[in-house]
Amino acid sequence: MTIQEMKKGYEQEVTYQKHMLRNLGYWFQLWTIISGIGIVLTYFFYRQNLWLCILGITLFVIGTLGMLVFGYAGWKGQQNIHALIDDFDKKIEYFQ
Repeated sequence: MTIQEMKKGYEQEVTYQKHMLRNLGYWFQLWTIISGIGIVLTYFFYRQNLWLCILGITLFVIGTLGMLVFGYAGWKGQQNIHALIDDFDKKIEYFQ
């Protein structure tokens, strides 16, 4: 394997992982919206409709948990990209 082939492979991997991080960001936004809908339902139906209030609280909790999961995955993904770039730099230094 030449240095050019290795460089091309690492560039493709970094591009792919950045794309996946962008997808995680979209999922994070979805869970944020779900949590926001839960807050709105809870606020407007607090003393008027028990079932909509319970639905709002449930959506808020589920949305918050989703945000935590996808936020953590995004953070670990960023760390993985940085580790991949550092590994590439070390290999280039070693071969030159």
